[in-house]
Formats: sequence, C-alpha cells, structure tokens
Amino acid sequence: MRRNSWQDGVLGTNCPIHPKKNFTYRFQVKDQIGSFFYFPSLNFQRASGGFGPIIINNRNIIAIPFAHPDADIVLLVGDWYTKNHTALRTTLESGEELGMPDGVLINGKGPYRYNSTLVLDGIEYETINVDPGKTYRFRVHNVGTSTSLNFRIEGHNLLLVETEGFYTTQQNFTSFDIHVGQSYSFLVTMDQNATKDYYIVASARFVNETVWERVTGVAILHYSNSKGPASGPLPVAPSDIYNQWSAMNQPRAIRQNTTASGARPNPQGSFHYGSINVTDTYVIQSLPPVRIDGKFRATLNGISFVNPDTPIRLADLHKVKGAYKLDFPNKPHDRTPHMDRSVINATYKGFIEIILQNNDTKMQSFHMDGYAFFVVGMDFGVWSENSRNNYNKWDAISRSTTEVYPGGWTAVLVSLDNVGVWNLRVENLDRWYLGQETYMRIINPEENGKTEMVPPDNQSI
Repeated sequence: MRRNSWQDGVLGTNCPIHPKKNFTYRFQVKDQIGSFFYFPSLNFQRASGGFGPIIINNRNIIAIPFAHPDADIVLLVGDWYTKNHTALRTTLESGEELGMPDGVLINGKGPYRYNSTLVLDGIEYETINVDPGKTYRFRVHNVGTSTSLNFRIEGHNLLLVETEGFYTTQQNFTSFDIHVGQSYSFLVTMDQNATKDYYIVASARFVNETVWERVTGVAILHYSNSKGPASGPLPVAPSDIYNQWSAMNQPRAIRQNTTASGARPNPQGSFHYGSINVTDTYVIQSLPPVRIDGKFRATLNGISFVNPDTPIRLADLHKVKGAYKLDFPNKPHDRTPHMDRSVINATYKGFIEIILQNNDTKMQSFHMDGYAFFVVGMDFGVWSENSRNNYNKWDAISRSTTEVYPGGWTAVLVSLDNVGVWNLRVENLDRWYLGQETYMRIINPEENGKTEMVPPDNQSI
C-alpha cells in the first residue's frame, strides 16, 4: 500500500524495531482508496496477531461506483495454529512442512466446533448485527499464515465491488476464494426472511477438504428481527476441488471498473496499459524447499534471499559496500540453489512484465510493496511467449497481491513510477520465511528530490 519505501516496514528497507522502542510511520495515501491491512513483517510474527484493517475512503467530491452502503463491516479471516510463531519457525527450520492448521479464526474468534469430542463447547463466534433490507460493505482480508480460504454467507449473494484499492466490475458470487494476503469488498443486502441467524463461513480451499474439515471458521450474521439461532449444516464449499481449471475462472473474471474514479477525479481505468511497450521481462520461478548448506530453504529463480545486515536503501544512503547484489536473474537457471542477497536492478519509468511461475506444490500468493500491478494472464502449465496472445490488455484488475496456482503461472504488468527499494515476495509465511523474496531497486538517475521522499529523521533506531 505504501508509496514511500523509507516507511515500508520490511527488513530490506527498515531496521527492526527493538524491544521497548517505537517507530512512527509517516506516509501519504493521496493516490489510493480501498481496503488494506497492516501486519508485522518479521520472523513469522503475523501468525501471532498484531494485524488490523486500514480503510482509505474516497474524498467526498469523488463518487463511489455504487450506492453508499448502510455500514462497513470488516472481517479478518485466517488459518490458526495452536503452536506459537516461534514453534512454527522451529518446525520449518527442521525441514518439516507446517501441516494442517488447527482451525480458522474470524476476527480472532472461533474456530468452528467441527467435532463435539475434540473441540470444547462454548467457543465464541464473531456476531455481525444487521438490519433487514439494508446493504452492508463487507471488507474481507485473509490475514492467515498459508491457507487459501473460501468465503461465503449462508443464503446471501456477495456482490464484488473492490479489491486492494481498485473498483471491480460488479458481479454476484455465492462464494469467493480469498488467498493469503488478499483483500476484497463485497456488498451484501439483507434480503432474507430471518427465520433464524445465518452462518458466515471461511474454510480451507485447494487442499483435501475432507481431511481438512476442521480448518473452518464460522461467524454469525444476526438480523435484528431474527427468530432464532443459526442451525443446520454449514453452507457448502464449491465442489470443484479436483477441477482447478474451473476454479481459475473466478480470478480470471475479476475485471477493473474502467468507468469508476479512484483516488482522483479521472477514471482509474483510463491508463491504457495494453498499448505500452514492455521494457523488461522477468520470469520468476518458485520451487519447493530444499536443503541449502544444511538449512531448509525455498527459492525464487534458484536464490533463497538472505536479508542484508544494513537495509538496502540505508546502504545506498551511507555508501555501505557489499550490502547486496544487483544481479537477480531475469529467468530461472539450471544452477545449484544457493542463498544470496540478490536484488532486481529495475529501471525507473520502465514498464515491466513479471511472470510468476509456481512450480511449488501449493497455492501461493505473490505481493509487491509500493505498487499495484495489472493481472493480465493466468493459466496452468509453463508460460511461454505465446501465452501473451491470451493476455487481457483492456480491463485487467490492478492490485498488489495475486494468486498463482500450483503448476501454473500468473502474468502481471507494472509501471515503475515509484522510486525506492520494494519487496517482491511470496505472501505465504512459510515460504516467505524460508527465502522466497527479493527486492526491486528503482533509482531515478536524475534525482532532484521530487521523485523520492527524503529519508525520515527516524530512518534507523
């Protein structure tokens, strides 16, 4: 979300905040609107909480592309382990996968009591109080560790309207897949007869859902005129688990609302990205973890990233030599995987194509700090230059976090207009922690103090 890399909050750009110290983030949001969330970026700490929503509203003079909802409702959903974040790190470092989570929490409450013997009675669920006939904007964020979730509300349609700061074409869904790190807005109208309360469900997706039954979160939608508590079976998840080609139709259907205004009065879809010449192409391949120098590590293009001792932009400012290397490869190489501080040497005002090739065994989310990118293509198999023939060059959604299916690829286009050092990573905490990240270093060779904010007084603590 941030547009100032001095305030980005990752180890490549900021020193960590020491115990009993504080750091004040100062950043502008003038070019953004929509639904975001904040979280700690170090050492798996997100798995222990500390996250929360950020809502950036349109200015009053700029209309939103739908009737004003009666209220905003924020739902933070995510997988949950009974082990703390340090124990989860130890599991990964030992060479094991994290395995099945112990449940899913919704706003910190739950999980679902899937078994009356194994799960204690009396678990409190989040309750959302609503009035009949009103329409609410549900802002749903997957703040979890590594599990994609399917979100649904019993008996109600989800009208998709926004994702991570960009308005979408409006489409109704009965359920929606939300991957790790993603944020969505849905309009939900309370049009049911309230014979009882209704279940809100977030359940594990793209796993063996029969085995992963317990990885389910439940909240309660309570009408003010409800005649009784929620009862009966939970609304069912999609039945296409073994047909991922069908499941991919949903993210492919997400399009940008090209008639809506964003943070500024001009239409957010007026940027004709499809007619701009691409200046560089990067094919970034993720692979399952392997042993590197005796350590369990994961790689992008054969490189498992190691955080520099001095954050990259600070190293530039203070002319620290050898802190990092500007040699991240633009395509996979058949070389021995290794650990390194390898960074993308990106060109200011370039227009780049990034192919995210997922040769890992699990669904992944990729995120880019400081930018939104156009998600122009997505498919299974290995990307080739012919894949460009099927790109969406007209109304692709712009966002900051995209899913990449196992055994598949996702293509994004990015306009490099934001000077700084920006993290590009797998958002799934297990793979991120094991090294699946890098940075883009974008420097204006004619820097005159206007294209990058000056270092803050609290740049290091």
